[in-house]
Amino acid sequence: QVQLVESGGELVQAGGSLRLSCAASGVTFDYYAMGWFRQAPGKEREFVARITWNSGMTTYANSVKGRFTISRDNAKNTVYLQMNSLKPEDTAVYYCALDRSAVRIKIRPTEYEYWGQGTQVTVSS
Repeated sequence: QVQLVESGGELVQAGGSLRLSCAASGVTFDYYAMGWFRQAPGKEREFVARITWNSGMTTYANSVKGRFTISRDNAKNTVYLQMNSLKPEDTAVYYCALDRSAVRIKIRPTEYEYWGQGTQVTVSS
């Protein structure tokens, strides 16, 4: 079955950078996408970024555009989220997720079928 394992979250100062990784295994779909979401305490899970595995097409939330970059390594079956110029409001648990059909751009959590366990990112001011 599909397994997603995130890593890379930690405590960082505002203005700093982090790179999150999500290693995928058991993926057998022909055309799929990977996404990053985040959830802060007391808030709903929100879309951060998405990449279509085959074409590499990317989509970003307005709140992270220009600061975050999503990428993938096909050989390692890993998706990355490079986060620069971090702000305290970026503090959240970050989750990677897999959309097994990828027929259109999807930004709602309910549209992704598989999820990792999450990794905590804390940005101090």
